[in-house]
Amino acid sequence: MADETVKYGIIGVGMMGREHFINLSHLRSDGAAVVAVADPHVPSQTLAQDLAESFDWPIQVFSGHREMLDSGLCDVVIVSSPNMTHYRILMDIINHPKPHHVLVEKPLCTTVADCKEVVDAAGKRPDILVQVGLEYRYMPPVARLREIVKSGTLGRVKMVAIREHRFPFLVKVNNWNRFNVNTGGTLVEKCCHFFDLMRLFAGANPVRVMASGGVDVNHKDELYDGKVPDIIDNAYVIVEFENGARGMLDLCMFSEGSKNEQEISVVGDIGKGEAFVPEGIVRVGSRKAGRDGVQTIIAKNEQIKYDGLHHGSSYLEHVHFLAAVRSKGEQPPAVDLQDGLVSVAIGVAAQLSIERGRMVTIEEVMD
Repeated sequence: MADETVKYGIIGVGMMGREHFINLSHLRSDGAAVVAVADPHVPSQTLAQDLAESFDWPIQVFSGHREMLDSGLCDVVIVSSPNMTHYRILMDIINHPKPHHVLVEKPLCTTVADCKEVVDAAGKRPDILVQVGLEYRYMPPVARLREIVKSGTLGRVKMVAIREHRFPFLVKVNNWNRFNVNTGGTLVEKCCHFFDLMRLFAGANPVRVMASGGVDVNHKDELYDGKVPDIIDNAYVIVEFENGARGMLDLCMFSEGSKNEQEISVVGDIGKGEAFVPEGIVRVGSRKAGRDGVQTIIAKNEQIKYDGLHHGSSYLEHVHFLAAVRSKGEQPPAVDLQDGLVSVAIGVAAQLSIERGRMVTIEEVMD
């Protein structure tokens, strides 16, 4: 049992907020405790209360995040509300007199301008840690592939290809995720995860983005307040990095008949590594050994106590963030605000590239 309880509040207890709640329940013996939730949506409040009762965790329920912050109950706040609310909530947390450490769900914000304001404001609060929820880094096959890349086994990374073939977007409260104005666009909302991974594997920052995509299958027959959803359901995105490496995203959200939801390929000048999720395997080979020398590795992490919606990565995200909070400034967040900003910038550039039919520079969207 940890010596000191770290008290968490969750802002937004829809599907992901409750997922965070469950993950934290598995860190109870490490001193984590959810003490409060805030959400204006009464059915979500009720579901959170039911969850708390199942864990025998007494919580206070608030309709708004400001009331929760003013209560003084929390040491750490998780922001898992709809994307378009992140900016205002984060600014309120950062500017609050009482310091609250923050784990904010991806994307950091829906626009680059909002992300930059949050980064600047947080820079003036050295007493606050802010981590961005880009937890795909922690998926065991992805983490194993990162280790292989870091070891130099593949040589200098030249190409990173990520395929996500999956089911359509889930139904969310009031269908907020059906429109670009709320989400930032599919390539921000969903794909910031993959742009973050590309940047990690490439070991460099992005400079140019080119994309093609559209709304071709999903949500075309849906209508909300007289409006048809405008979120794209498929795209190809090419990202060029400052060190000459290239990344490519192949996204399809009407491909439920896939064995793996994510397939990641990293190719260096002497070898190639691949990760497959949820199959949970990694393959690695070298140009010298050829096809017969390709090795298959089962990627597991015995530390994971709860697989949840993201194959244990959310659990590991919380383990790392709790350790950073307990370190009292000695251990920085594993995924910082700059990581969150750049992942959004790539997504914004990709959305703009589709809209304008041309390559877009990162400098262009950062200005």
